[in-house]
Amino acid sequence: MTRTDWIPHRRDDGELLGWILQSGEDWAAIDVLGRPASEATEWLDAEIALEEHGIAWLADAWMLEGEGDRPLRVRIVEVTPDDESTPGRIVVKVDDFGDVTRPPTQQFVLPWPVPDRLRPPRDGDPDAYTISR
Repeated sequence: MTRTDWIPHRRDDGELLGWILQSGEDWAAIDVLGRPASEATEWLDAEIALEEHGIAWLADAWMLEGEGDRPLRVRIVEVTPDDESTPGRIVVKVDDFGDVTRPPTQQFVLPWPVPDRLRPPRDGDPDAYTISR
């Protein structure tokens, strides 16, 4: 759960990049999925870490484990961090490769912060270009 001492850090256009929180005498950056984006460092370095990390990576393909015999290729549809009254959530959908003519794909609602079963692709994961049975 985001805590009241987590300080939001936003882009110039107002989009949330993450939070900065006190870590001992230093500061640490947390991205919008609730993962560390920097180690304990100076405030400005934590800001830089979030700026460099950005949010474009949210549009990348991700892998969701535990829904079948092999990981599913998914895309993030929504990230809603916890607030004081409501638990957050991350919504992903089975990757439709941007095809707007096909029926909507299955969605999965995950807790926030990001669970370990939602992860970036690794070597050996199913890809979009290989058909297997």
